[in-house]
Amino acid sequence: MKHYKTSIASFIIMIWGSFSYSQTPEDEAVKWLQDLIRIDTINPPGNEFRAVNFYADIFESEGIEYETAESAEGRGNIWARLEGGNEPGLILLQHTDVVPAEEEFWTIDPLSGDIRDGYILGRGARDMKGLGVIQLATFLSLHRSGAELNRDIIFLATADEEAGGFYGVDWLIKNRPEIFEGAGILLNEGGGGSRNEEGDVVFGIEVTQKVPVWLRLNAIDTPGHGSSPRTTSSVTRIVQALNILLENPFPPRIIGPVAEYFSELSFDMDEEWGPSYADINTAIRDSAFVQKLHSSRPGHNSLIRDTCSMTRLSGSTKINVIPPQAWAELDCRILPDKPSEQFIEELENMIDHTGVTIETIMAFTPAISETNTRLFTAIESVTQELHPGSRVLPSVSTGFTDSHFTRDLGIVSYGFNPLITESGEHTGVHGNDEQVGEAAFRRAVNDFSAVVRNVVID
Repeated sequence: MKHYKTSIASFIIMIWGSFSYSQTPEDEAVKWLQDLIRIDTINPPGNEFRAVNFYADIFESEGIEYETAESAEGRGNIWARLEGGNEPGLILLQHTDVVPAEEEFWTIDPLSGDIRDGYILGRGARDMKGLGVIQLATFLSLHRSGAELNRDIIFLATADEEAGGFYGVDWLIKNRPEIFEGAGILLNEGGGGSRNEEGDVVFGIEVTQKVPVWLRLNAIDTPGHGSSPRTTSSVTRIVQALNILLENPFPPRIIGPVAEYFSELSFDMDEEWGPSYADINTAIRDSAFVQKLHSSRPGHNSLIRDTCSMTRLSGSTKINVIPPQAWAELDCRILPDKPSEQFIEELENMIDHTGVTIETIMAFTPAISETNTRLFTAIESVTQELHPGSRVLPSVSTGFTDSHFTRDLGIVSYGFNPLITESGEHTGVHGNDEQVGEAAFRRAVNDFSAVVRNVVID
């Protein structure tokens, strides 16, 4: 459904807002972020319609046409478009849901949005309400400026990313495909800036991600009394299968974006790590290096191999009953150089003799975005101009974002956030006391806008 704000009062607000602001764009963005954090969109259950209302109010006050859709009760999505020339459109994609927060482990209310010691705190400050507001600020600045755009720019805020995106981007692609028609490039979460102890700044741009493959191992065997154990049981079969996975980690291998990423990282490393990262294809042949990487840098270890984390187990409902059925769930993440079906077949062969079967809960498709685009070039040139001496490197995310959906559509999708995180800085992403530095956030508002303007204005 399309929405318009046609009242005279709204028109006056729009015109006044275009020429006179008592607040700077950075002031506005800080206030918006605080307000958005205070809106409960914890998933489950989501209730992203609350964030939709937040954005709708802003668009109405600005005189911007927008549309909304609920994929299920309360699961709201909102989008708006600034029309431009014939170049492939640019989508600014964000999700408005956030993960749960265990309040007893926080030092503040997780939905406070308060500022303390120079930090804006609250669930979603970084993942990803902060970047969402940065996108909003850029979208509104282009609207207010009245600049002639060389392409459409689409603001898209969606539901459910934290649970797979099935009520968000996935649903919209299937039910509102017109949103994505004519789009060729996209900016989303997944990348960011970092400053090391020597002051060097690196911006990682996510161009691909490990593919999530969520599996359930199922075993069925003869039940009985716990006092009379049998040779096999559903539980022992599951344990045997899990032990095979535990004792046989997937062999390391290097894909192109990972090799490039490690090579770029090597420039800022000491002699202990630098040479190995510079030639990671050779380094992974050294078992000692692989073990050292696994023990001290688990995030980077995850980039050189497929992985499976054992996350859930279930057996009997009573301690003295051997159950007829047992199961375990695995969060597997595979490198995007082969289909998930091949990986699952390899896994089945590994545990075939245990009698355990594999059920696929979720499996996405692999895709890698090219870097020879005007958008990637703009990120490089603008960040290097704004942060002299900084570097930009394509990166691979061990987690997943909604970008895998849009890459499947052929849209070049980058994870980019110009926010710079200092060495050792606490972020609290998916953890306790999630926060973002106010000064860094204010700087990122301007930096993101500069990148986008470089792409959409000739």
